[in-house]
Amino acid sequence: MFEPVACTPASGWEKGQVENQVGNIREWLFTPTPRFADFTGLNAWLAQRCGELASRRHPQRAETIADAMQDEKLALNPVSMPFDSYVEQLLRASSTCLITIDRNRYSVPAAWAGKIISVRLSAERVRVVAEGLEIASHARVFGRDQVFCDPWHYLPILEIKPGALRHGTPFVNWVLPPSVERVRQTLLAQPKGDRAFADILLGARDAGLEALDIACQLALEYGKPSAAVILNELRRLVEPPRNPSLDVPESLRLFTEPLADCTRYDSLLEVNYV
Repeated sequence: MFEPVACTPASGWEKGQVENQVGNIREWLFTPTPRFADFTGLNAWLAQRCGELASRRHPQRAETIADAMQDEKLALNPVSMPFDSYVEQLLRASSTCLITIDRNRYSVPAAWAGKIISVRLSAERVRVVAEGLEIASHARVFGRDQVFCDPWHYLPILEIKPGALRHGTPFVNWVLPPSVERVRQTLLAQPKGDRAFADILLGARDAGLEALDIACQLALEYGKPSAAVILNELRRLVEPPRNPSLDVPESLRLFTEPLADCTRYDSLLEVNYV
């Protein structure tokens, strides 16, 4: 519905109407320069200001800009697929499972340490993709020299070095639910407690902290917060429910079901053994 007109790249003066409109919008919205604590506040303010600008009279029609836009929407083709706005770049994860973006570092799963991965940067998220799957996601920050480690990314390391629970940066500042933290302190005070708590975390990789929290609460109620008890409770919580009834073929169905009679075992008490 538009006639394409070629112009020189990076030559704004060749498309003055577009560039001028961008300059006008920038002047109307960002003079003086507003300041916000986060993108949520900025977007809310922009939505309000855009609504105010849309209420102005259209320069060529006897109606507002908002009304003209509603009329034009009827002639536009619907969006066939969403536009995922991000900037993509290839980075190599360090040996400590970190990638550096704008002088900040973000963790990736330990299996991808030292490998090339794809990083997709948007205004609010840092998403890491490898082999067509999203393997990590972080909230994007714009400070400097900050490190953001997801402890779950480093769990495979505990299989080899369970002592990292005490001094490893991803685990030292890990805020756990109260019951899980209580179990952690109890186990770490025991011999080989590092290995026991590492086994608990490894067993909870798929279940998550919420299920692990419930399992630890149950173990603490029993007074036995050991790794075996907690993992057993965790498996009971996450295993799929069993079907209590089976579909019995008609040829095997009993027409006269036997009655349970436990008193028949009392006759064994009368037997005399030599």
